[in-house]
Amino acid sequence: MAEKLKACRNCRALVPLEEEKCPVCGGTSFTKFWRGMVIVVDPSESEVARIMGIKYPGKYAIAIAR
Repeated sequence: MAEKLKACRNCRALVPLEEEKCPVCGGTSFTKFWRGMVIVVDPSESEVARIMGIKYPGKYAIAIAR
């Protein structure tokens, strides 16, 4: 079964629904309305991470509803 995730509105990190604080940026504003996922393993070597402004490994939403 697919993991249920929500996206941080600040940094786009994907976290479990029960998470209250984003482990990446510390934000507390989330949305369940996001599309596409990028998994970054090594941000220092990733062109996608550079373009998206990702500095930490993890799962990120490509687009979120504001």
